[in-house]
Amino acid sequence: MNSTDPTHSPLRDVAASPAATAHYLANVQRVLLDISKNLETLAHETRVHLRDTHVDGDRWYHARLRARPVETALGDVLKSLNSLTEGLEKTAYKRRAHDEKVVNTTRERKAKVLEKERKKHPQIPAAPNYAPQEGGQQAPGAGYSAPGSIYDLGQRRESA
Repeated sequence: MNSTDPTHSPLRDVAASPAATAHYLANVQRVLLDISKNLETLAHETRVHLRDTHVDGDRWYHARLRARPVETALGDVLKSLNSLTEGLEKTAYKRRAHDEKVVNTTRERKAKVLEKERKKHPQIPAAPNYAPQEGGQQAPGAGYSAPGSIYDLGQRRESA
């Protein structure tokens, strides 16, 4: 597809490449970390302002109690933002791992096919070459199977 196509999305190209995805997610993470710094500053300044706001008849802890819901809400936003930035980093790693898994799956499937072919058509091992024995002695372990030489054909074999 080309860029003049109305259904073309610029993020489609980013999604197709793990390197481009990691770069894009890193840019988004930088923006979110900048926002996080600003929200931390806002949370601190809000806390200071709200805890300094006293009304006539307040005890010393009333301002803190009134400020607590606002501080909690900003704290929750900061926690969510931190988990979002961690999630972006994790996503970039998982995207790269996905492509590696695809490549490894292809290799593993080829190896399995080769292994099945090897099992179906095993190679026939070459017949062992026995060296001729001197002096009419039998080959080791040949006791009843074959005589050691042509001179032993007429003789009785040794019993065990």
